Amino acid sequence: MPKQSSTLAPGLRASLGRGAVENGDLGGAVGSPPMKIEVALLTGGIDPPYVFGLAMALNSKGVSLEVIGSDKVDRSEMHTTPGLTFLNLQHAAGPKEGFARRAWGVLAFYVRFIRYASAAKPKIFHILWNNKLQFFDRTLLMLYFKLRRKKIAFTAHNVNTGARDGKDSVLNRLSLKVQYRLADHIFVHTQKMKSEIVQAFGASEEAVSVIPFGVNNAVPHTELTTAEARQRLGIGDGEKAILFFGAIRPSKGLEYLVAAFRQLASERADYRLIVAGERKKGSEQYVDDIRRAISQDVNRSRIIVEIQYIPDADTELYFKAADVLVLPYTKIFQSGVLFLSYSFGLPVIATNAGSFEDDVIEGRTGFLCKPCDPVDLAGAIEKYFESELFKALDTRRQEIQDYVRARHSWDLVGEMTRSVYAGWLKR
Repeated sequence: MPKQSSTLAPGLRASLGRGAVENGDLGGAVGSPPMKIEVALLTGGIDPPYVFGLAMALNSKGVSLEVIGSDKVDRSEMHTTPGLTFLNLQHAAGPKEGFARRAWGVLAFYVRFIRYASAAKPKIFHILWNNKLQFFDRTLLMLYFKLRRKKIAFTAHNVNTGARDGKDSVLNRLSLKVQYRLADHIFVHTQKMKSEIVQAFGASEEAVSVIPFGVNNAVPHTELTTAEARQRLGIGDGEKAILFFGAIRPSKGLEYLVAAFRQLASERADYRLIVAGERKKGSEQYVDDIRRAISQDVNRSRIIVEIQYIPDADTELYFKAADVLVLPYTKIFQSGVLFLSYSFGLPVIATNAGSFEDDVIEGRTGFLCKPCDPVDLAGAIEKYFESELFKALDTRRQEIQDYVRARHSWDLVGEMTRSVYAGWLKR
């Protein structure tokens, strides 16, 4: 195995100690049996692609896992992979269940969950997402884990969701500070996220590691061709298909893309817009406004609208039919949709928000534009369709796929994550 010192984030190197990194042997001393690492992966019952990707990566590195999941993240591999135990403690509520029954379901889950934590064999608890009761999970539940002498790793996919969604509060920030302080190690996906956690919430530099956002490997890549995908969606050969994909909420800036498309479509007859994604809870009015704007657009017939949950099996249809993905986000920390697009070799036009500037290479993997500016976004879309990137897209797709595999492979994420676990057990 090649040495890992060149790929480890500074916080990760510090957590391991110099010897482990220099030896390139993150499992134990040279010549000794591999260190046995047992981890409870706490998923919050959401984000199936990330749960699957990380679980399979850690399993391939010899980490023994107990995945605490739900109906939503359950899949066959969770039950057939040696060294992985899947515990479904969170059963999905029926669509017609009332508030009282749903509340009882949440309470029953926490009883099962706390009972599990009290007797769990793994010494390491890795939290990917909190559960339903955010404030409880961030404070009392974290304290309970510490009382049970667990080492806690926490993956902060979003530093402060409340601030991102315009719902921040003193209680929200205080509970976040408690969780970040109680966690033994925090994983984030960008340097900006690390800086914010350290500066705004008082976490130590050494306790935070920047790891890549693993490419979604739960979505099937079949033999479906671009021509077949476009035919299924009714997109003509000469038309330019623009895709918006993913969860729909105000921070995604979809209204700016709709406005930009209106401008483009008024000048060109060959543009098409695809909107495919699920409305997130609390965004009902926002989505209704988007629907209304689209329905009143004179170019309505050139817009494909699928505002619903898109199953993994159908995802490739949209990415293979499109000529470019647009991420018009107003606020973001990191986006898994960007890397999903790259995995299909599809370029991305993104706003200069969050850390997009680190992951979108102008002219090679896509283009950047200003947030909240439909005119600038329309200009970036025109620039893309006039660029060599688009004109040579058939040959450039492989370059984009190679780029994302080199920087965001689950193998790299799994090795870096396992290294933190091993460092704890050695000490």
